[in-house]
Amino acid sequence: MRVFGILGPGADDLAARLLPRLDGSVVRVEAGDASTPADDVTSDTYRLGADGSWDARGTDRSLDTLLDDVAPRYAYAVCLGLDAATDVPSVVLGDGDDPDGENVLYAAPDAETADVDAVLDALDGVEPYVTLGTLVDRVKSSPRAERAGAIATFTGRVRAKDGDDDPRTTALEFEKYEGVADERMATICRELEEREGVLDVEMHHRTGRIHDGEDIVFVVVLAGHREEAFRTVEDGINRLKDKVPLFKKEVTVDDTFWRHTR
Repeated sequence: MRVFGILGPGADDLAARLLPRLDGSVVRVEAGDASTPADDVTSDTYRLGADGSWDARGTDRSLDTLLDDVAPRYAYAVCLGLDAATDVPSVVLGDGDDPDGENVLYAAPDAETADVDAVLDALDGVEPYVTLGTLVDRVKSSPRAERAGAIATFTGRVRAKDGDDDPRTTALEFEKYEGVADERMATICRELEEREGVLDVEMHHRTGRIHDGEDIVFVVVLAGHREEAFRTVEDGINRLKDKVPLFKKEVTVDDTFWRHTR
């Protein structure tokens, strides 16, 4: 699922032109009144309340929790009327407050002059929002799933500290060797799937800034039995760390540095 926002006056007008052009299902995430009755909120729209909670179908959720929930089911999530500080790539209309420069996908004076084709091109470069649930759903839909008796998973996350006296790590920033990193991961998956009893393997490693406590990397293995599943998950993450060209910058309360220089 690709997540993006539309900010500024005329966001709804641009969404009306843009969303029908998107290739796949779309969920709208809208700023609004969390007191809106659940019956008045459509199944494909979630609303943000003044207290920062998300209201849909009678359930309050944070933005991250909401995106984690809908990611396996939608190709796109468009956020409308959110604060400019929301950390999602955004189309910015008008002269209002812009999000961080790195998050500006496209800018235009107004919705009428915005070039929809240019926005679509920019969206192609947005990294998909992939969750563990996304990958589990993929392997469950494998044509070989009827032979599976086990799904094993690994989730790597940002560790704030190794020890009590260590400076707190607030974030990690990952860059990948474009083209090569994805190709290496695909090769690892194919090689692991050639093992006896291994039916499907999925991997995903996030890039960009990831804050402490957030997930970084997922490995999911569909297998006939638990023994192959556990062994292949461990081998998968070890091969990913050894073979995939990813570069990590660590941000602590005291310092910022590239890990491969330490």
